[in-house]
Amino acid sequence: MTDTDGLRLLPFRGLRYAPDRISSLTAVTSPPYDVVVRPEGVRHLETADPYNIVRLILPHAADPAARHRQAADTLRRWRAEGVLAQDPDPALYVYEQRSGEVLQRGLIGALRLDGPVLPHEDVIPEVVEDRAALMRAAAANFEPLLLSYRGGNPANGATAVIERVVEGTPLLSTTTEDGFTHRLWAVTAPADLATIEADLARRQALIADGHHRWATYQRLYEQQPGATAASPWASGLVLLVDTARYPLQVRAIHRVLPHLPPAKALAELAGAFRTRPLAGGLPDALRALEETPGTAFVLSGGPDTFHLLDRPDPELLDRMIRRDRPEAWRRLDATVLHSVLLDEVWHIPDHPSDIGYLHHAEAAVAHAARHGGSAVLMRATSEETVRQLAECGVTMPRKSTSFGPKPATGLVLRTLEDDN
Repeated sequence: MTDTDGLRLLPFRGLRYAPDRISSLTAVTSPPYDVVVRPEGVRHLETADPYNIVRLILPHAADPAARHRQAADTLRRWRAEGVLAQDPDPALYVYEQRSGEVLQRGLIGALRLDGPVLPHEDVIPEVVEDRAALMRAAAANFEPLLLSYRGGNPANGATAVIERVVEGTPLLSTTTEDGFTHRLWAVTAPADLATIEADLARRQALIADGHHRWATYQRLYEQQPGATAASPWASGLVLLVDTARYPLQVRAIHRVLPHLPPAKALAELAGAFRTRPLAGGLPDALRALEETPGTAFVLSGGPDTFHLLDRPDPELLDRMIRRDRPEAWRRLDATVLHSVLLDEVWHIPDHPSDIGYLHHAEAAVAHAARHGGSAVLMRATSEETVRQLAECGVTMPRKSTSFGPKPATGLVLRTLEDDN
C-alpha cells in the first residue's frame, strides 16, 4: 500500500448489542483490553452480564490458540442468537463521552492504513502477535483505538457535521461505572459523508491510545493473502477526535515490577538517584511527584511505603541515553526510566512478565504489594510534546502516556468478513 495524502475514514455496518437481549448496555461494556485490571477486573465484568464484551476481548483458556478460538466461537454464537446485530447500512458513527465538564466528541469509522498516521510509542511484539491472532480468528475489530487530529474551522467540515448530528436522537445512550455518559449516532447521508471525507483528506492523525491495535491492523493486512487496498483488512476501527475542538486529557501510565522488591530497588539506586521517603499516603506521594522539578519518580511497595526518586546522576544519564534523539526525548521521564533505571540500574528484562503497565496509581501500588514487587509511579507527558516528537519521526518509550477519555468497548464492533 502507498501513502495517501490525507485520512480516509470509511463507513461500515456496525455490529451492536440488541437491547432486548442484554440486561443493560452498561453491563456489557468494558474499558479497553489493556486498561482492564486482571484478573479482578475481568471477573467483575464477566459477572456483570453473561454477554459482557470482555469475553471477546480478554477470553481465558488453557493456551493462546484456545483463547482465540473461544472468542471467535463466542462471537459467532452471539450473532446467531441475535445478541449482536448488524446495522442495515454502512455508516460513520458520531460518538460522545461526557462527565461533568469533560466533553469529547469524535467519529468512529474504518480508517485506511495507508494514510498519514503518526505513532509516538514503540510496541511489544508479543502483544501485537497475540491481538493479531485474536482478530484473525474472529475476523473482527472489537474496539476502536483513539486518534487525534487538528481540525479547521468548526463551522464547516467534519466538526460541523458532528455538531449538527448530535442534535438528533442517538442510537444508544448509557452511563458506565466511571460516571461517563456515552451516546452514539449513525451518519449515513451521502452529503454528510462527502463533507467528512473532503475535510479529513487534508488531515493527519496522531495515535493517542492504541499503538498495539494499530500495529495489529497493519500486521493483519500484511498477512492476509491477496488483500488489496479495497479489502476490509486494509483498514481498522478507530475513534478520530478533533483535539482543536475537544482537547484530550493526558495521564501517566505506571510500571509494576513484580520481581523487584522495594528494598532491593532502593539499595541498587545508590549513587544513581537521590532517594527520600515520603510521609502520608498515595495522594501526598503523587502531589510531591508533580511538584518535583526535573526527572522524578515515586517508588512504592504498598499503600504505606513511598520513596521519591529524583536528581539522577548526570554522568549516568549522559552515558546511558542515546544521543541521536532530540533533547526533548532525552529528558522524558519514560526515557530515563527505561534507558537508565530498568536497563542499567535494575537490569529488568523487557518482557510482559517482568514489567506491568497500569493506568491507575492505586491499582499499580496494590499489584506491587500483592506480588512483593515495586511500583514506579510516573507523571504524564503533554500532548504537544508527544505531537512534536511524533512529527519528527521519534517514538517515545512504550506506554509513556495515557490519553483519554478512552472509548468504551462494546458500543459498536466491526466485522471483516461481511460487506462493509
